[in-house]
Amino acid sequence: MISATRRVGRRPLAALSTFGLLAALLVGTPTVASAVHGMMHPAIGSRPHYTLAGRADTKPGVATFNCQLTTPAGCYGPAQIRAAYGIDKLPATGAGRGIVIVDAFQSPTIGHDLAVFDQLFELPDPTLSIVAPDGLTPFDPNDGNMVGWSAEITLDVEWAHAIAPAAKIVLVLAKSNDDADILSATRYAVDHNLGDVISQSFGEAEQCMDPALQARQHALFARATAKGITLLASSGDQGVAQPTCDGKSFFAAASTPATDPYVTAVGGTILDANGLTGAYHSETTWNEPDFASAGGGGFSVLYGTPAYQRSPRLPARGVPDVSYNAAIIGGVLAVWSGSGLGSDLVFRFGGTSAGSPQWAGLVALADQLGRHRIGALNGVLYATARVPSVYSRLFHDITTGDNTYHGDVEISGFPAHRGWDAATGLGTPKASTLVRLLALT
Repeated sequence: MISATRRVGRRPLAALSTFGLLAALLVGTPTVASAVHGMMHPAIGSRPHYTLAGRADTKPGVATFNCQLTTPAGCYGPAQIRAAYGIDKLPATGAGRGIVIVDAFQSPTIGHDLAVFDQLFELPDPTLSIVAPDGLTPFDPNDGNMVGWSAEITLDVEWAHAIAPAAKIVLVLAKSNDDADILSATRYAVDHNLGDVISQSFGEAEQCMDPALQARQHALFARATAKGITLLASSGDQGVAQPTCDGKSFFAAASTPATDPYVTAVGGTILDANGLTGAYHSETTWNEPDFASAGGGGFSVLYGTPAYQRSPRLPARGVPDVSYNAAIIGGVLAVWSGSGLGSDLVFRFGGTSAGSPQWAGLVALADQLGRHRIGALNGVLYATARVPSVYSRLFHDITTGDNTYHGDVEISGFPAHRGWDAATGLGTPKASTLVRLLALT
């Protein structure tokens, strides 16, 4: 079921910018609006790289794409990701729980694309509601910014659903990617208690968000946490770098909303698993210099060290908290008809925006198993890391690679090492045990 709700719009103030580098379109690298002060952009970064994987016309149950057959695999479907992280071993589907996905603008084809995605990969059709609290902005297929957000919506919705196939999905759309508009949409989701977990696959440098809006965002996240709502956000796609506030270059910065202490920030890895069975081999820090892309990480200039991070003795709020596969070569498959290349096409997507909705799916599974909202994650996640024998059963500890930014300028990043680090956080989930533990909190 798809529904749309319209309300009177508010005046925009500033704008944001989204993360979730999508490796998707067929030819070239279309221009996407670069970051400007107060603008969130989707987790696609300012120069998305695109790869077409094929058409969604394969018989259900036997859908295999050439990129799955390479060694290591060049892409993964839902079954392979679920197997790699142990999600397939959980007796939960997300039934009775709700996942809220906040994005900007719209994707006119998301209902159709989700249905084709489900048929292709033999997933049940979910309940999908679309809410536009401040009015639904008409879609312009010639606007690169809107097209980028439609791709982000595709990735977020389809892959939250792939992890928690029976969870209700509520897609909340801001009328633009202005900071004020995205904050308004998020406020609506919190005030109306639309779901148990909120996924935010977007961000910008902390220094580029208006301080007054930043304070209102932090207060809103406090209210959400008090309601038991879990908050997740992607940590970024340019390693330790973020676009400067004028969008002309990059500088060392951490991303908001990921840095907020109430939020669990999701970084990136490169997953090496079998492209057909999903058997897990290894992971390393996501860094693909050919695409000037790496997992976001670093330290906040706004927030001091939260209590849950005092054990690693961090100098300030550090991100990411956790990670997930974000590779471009090794990304996830999704059906997207809004690229301008045709309908029912399957694309390969990468970026930390792939991780946030999938972690939201894991939260929905834990909520179902525990029969209650598990709420804020960071306290329990960091507590597990203090007991090595427990930590090793719950996380893949990523100990190789770094998140140096290799773009027009090079900005040295942080190396991965044992335990928490500013490249991959605590690591990636061993879901078969971690989700069960979260359900008990």
